[in-house]
Amino acid sequence: FWLEVACRGSARAGSAWRPSAVRPLPTMSPLATIAAAARGSARVACRPLGRSCLPQRAAFSSVGSGSFDGTVETKGELGTADFRLHFKNASGKAISPWHDIQLRTGQDGVLNAIIEIPKMTTAKMEVATKEENNPIAQDIKKGKVRNYHGPIFWNYGLLPQTWEDPNVEDPETGCKGDNDPVDVVEIGSAALPMGTVVPVKPLGVLAMIDEGELDWKIIALSMADPLANELHDLEHLEAKCPEVISGIREWFRWYKTPDGKPLNSFGFEGRCLPRAKANEVISGAYEHWSNLRSGKSNRGKLWTA
Repeated sequence: FWLEVACRGSARAGSAWRPSAVRPLPTMSPLATIAAAARGSARVACRPLGRSCLPQRAAFSSVGSGSFDGTVETKGELGTADFRLHFKNASGKAISPWHDIQLRTGQDGVLNAIIEIPKMTTAKMEVATKEENNPIAQDIKKGKVRNYHGPIFWNYGLLPQTWEDPNVEDPETGCKGDNDPVDVVEIGSAALPMGTVVPVKPLGVLAMIDEGELDWKIIALSMADPLANELHDLEHLEAKCPEVISGIREWFRWYKTPDGKPLNSFGFEGRCLPRAKANEVISGAYEHWSNLRSGKSNRGKLWTA
């Protein structure tokens, strides 16, 4: 039994990419192996974060005008605190991937996602929400660049034009937002380069609670994935790839524990909620972002201009 979460979180035969170095440990279940990999106690082959993880051009979508080409530009060396991945529009003007890339693609039910962390890598990359134009940078902790203790098995990023408002309490979980864009876990078979803007369909959502803050995880699939015509909602995902959700949940539950942090918890008794709830979460986060951008909400140190 191959641990194919490295491909899409499932044990589906004939996947497009089989990482031969990723197997369950002999005495552990596949889910236990995911948890062990997240906390760095299982040996898993990783992809080095090199130039192949960076796109030379990025495809952007715009409601009303279809798609157009933008570019990305790197500054500084990968793996250092100086590295930045900047975005420009077709005219060469610097833009913010968070604020200037459209959330909606113009296709019903399809949204843009921006990949910060390619699958099977460990560098903790993120849009720098407090820097001008919000480039992608490596997270810094105690003066050093931050890395996961084990690779993440899915493409990870954000939904542009969304914001989890830290001043608004979610009535169902009793938690406030984490002050970041909404996270997206893209479960497709392809490893997507950092900075890729990819049209995705949301399939479900997990309500992760990280040190008391609500940190929604949208589970989504690239429209270019071979299974895009088969998976339309959580029920299809669970029927076709039943290990995906459990794998994602356990990875995010355990990944901070090597740093002495407690296990992350999940609202709704850990259940993944269906596409309708995911869309509800996204719509609310878009409204919060609109209030942030217009000045109705206090931006604090966030860069929004």
